Amino acid sequence: MLAHALASEVKLEVVETTHRGHAAAIAAAAAADGAGLVVAHGGDGTVNEVVNGLLSGGSHGPDAAPLFAVVPGGSANVFARAVGYPRDPVEATHVLLDALIAGRRRTVGLGKANSRWFTFSAGMGWDADVVEGVEGKRGKETSPALYARVATAVYLHPPHGRHTLKLELPGSEPQTVRTAFVSNTDPWSYLGKLPIRLNPECSFDTGLGVFALRKLGLFGVLHHLRQALNGKGRQRGRHLIRVDDVTKVRIYAEKPVNLQVDGDLVGERTDVEFVSVPKALTVVV
Repeated sequence: MLAHALASEVKLEVVETTHRGHAAAIAAAAAADGAGLVVAHGGDGTVNEVVNGLLSGGSHGPDAAPLFAVVPGGSANVFARAVGYPRDPVEATHVLLDALIAGRRRTVGLGKANSRWFTFSAGMGWDADVVEGVEGKRGKETSPALYARVATAVYLHPPHGRHTLKLELPGSEPQTVRTAFVSNTDPWSYLGKLPIRLNPECSFDTGLGVFALRKLGLFGVLHHLRQALNGKGRQRGRHLIRVDDVTKVRIYAEKPVNLQVDGDLVGERTDVEFVSVPKALTVVV
């Protein structure tokens, strides 16, 4: 039904993914073939792969890659919701068609974690271990309840021990932290319909937002979770490091720790530089 609706306005080729990395390969081939528009129908993992495929040629910017659009098909759909698409795929298709007819475009900034692009967030430490735990339960439907259960289990019994990370911001000495989130927009994620807000000043038009905790005490974690869910995202705490609109940040550790981008596990890393790339991609919305 969705493909039929889109085919009424554009010359459309539908390709279904079959394995991890396939969406990136499809998007890279589409960009090389001169496609004018690439539409990702899926969750944030699919969106991340497609974006990385579109920009795999090394160039980025409003005219360097095909136009991009999303029809939500995952459990959270953070990027799609952040740029302005409805959660319902049928409604999102109507918005996309209207945008194509009206010529509406939005240029967004992206982030890079070393060589990997991300659209809304990345992280090292606890959150990446949670992503690893959720991926280990594939076959079950991902949901806020599943993430909550895994987050609790990982907190109580860290599979890789308690992490010690070094956080290095421009012009500052490295600081020791236990977990770190890097945001490219706000909200950082969703708990069902509830937005999770760590860096409310962060957007696709600014630099990166950084949220890191020096300690992971139970009461401190619950305190920051409550603030993240209160709708305003005004974070305060003595063990909190929070900055907005930074061009880059480096996080490193003596032992390899998990890295996640857009809710997908990348693997273990010891040193990652996160960089803000303004006006990297043009989205039809």
